[in-house]
This record gives sequence, structure tokens and C-alpha cells, in this order.
Amino acid sequence: MARADLLLHPLRLRVVKAFLGDRALTAGQLAKEMPDVPPGSLYRHLALLTRAGVLQVVSERQVRGTIERTYMLRLLAASVGAREAAAMSAEEHAQAFRVFVAGLLADFDQYLSRGKPDFARDGASYSGGAMWLSDGEYTEFVRELTALVQPRSANAPAKGRHRRMVYTIFLPAPEEPRIAGSASKKGGKR
Repeated sequence: MARADLLLHPLRLRVVKAFLGDRALTAGQLAKEMPDVPPGSLYRHLALLTRAGVLQVVSERQVRGTIERTYMLRLLAASVGAREAAAMSAEEHAQAFRVFVAGLLADFDQYLSRGKPDFARDGASYSGGAMWLSDGEYTEFVRELTALVQPRSANAPAKGRHRRMVYTIFLPAPEEPRIAGSASKKGGKR
């Protein structure tokens, strides 16, 4: 199965997201976080992700005649590589983005369902913006952002820390306006 097909299934994407933040979970703990998913379906997707190397079993213990496994995410295995992304068609990218956005909406709905939201208290926000960047400036921006986020992504769960979901989407603007004073005819000068 292609990595994109494996990861961009709506339920498997939810499973992968549940493990983000260096979490170790058993199937039972995961089932409590996803009460809307039938246990049989959840176990099938866990098994598939484990066989594909996206999840790994980090411990096992005997519980009432069965083996309880604790899983962790193998972060590098949980992404679509540049080569595979380049080979995807526009429709495949559209489908993948729809699954991504559906997951984002589900996470936001789950946050809202916990009670009256207090964005300031909870550290929640959403916004959009735009920047004018050359290709070099954009590359530098992404490198700086990665350098800022990576060390914090390695934080282990601890007292006072709350798991926070971070989403990034970088898109070129649909249409670039003409810059004032630029030549409007071919050849540059009139």
C-alpha cells in the first residue's frame, strides 16, 4: 500500500494524530479517546499501521489471558515523502487535503465539545495571513520555523504541560496582483 493511501485514510489519520507528542498508548486507551470507532475497526487499523512500521510496539504485558500492547508512533514513517508527493495527481492531493482538513475540523469539534471554550485560557487560536517572500526568503522562513518547533516537539509529557496540536498549511496565493510601476506589456518598456 502506498504511504499516502495508508496515512490519509480518515480513521488511520486520527489514530496517527492520537500518538503525536511522543505518546505511548494501548489499544484500550486509544479506544477511550475514540469512542465513536467500533473496537474491531480500531484494532484492524492499529494492526495495519503496525505492520507498515508507522506504529511500533514498545511494551507488552499479560492482562487477564490476553496480551496488552503499548504502541508509539514512528514519526518519520508517519509522513508522505517528497518523492511520493511529487508522483501524486492533483485529485490525489485534493483528496489528501480533504482528509487533512476533516481531521482538523474533528479536532476542533472535539475541543469545543469539552465545554465552554476559553481561547485565552486554553491557548487556542486560529488565523491566516500572507507574506511577500522570494523563494530564498521562503526557504529561510521554513528553516527558521522548523528550528523553532523541533526542540519543543521533543518535549516529554510532564506536570504542567498540555498536549497542543499544531497545523501548518503553506499555499501560494491564488493570484498575484501586479506591482505598481511594473511594465504591463511584453518587452518591459513602452
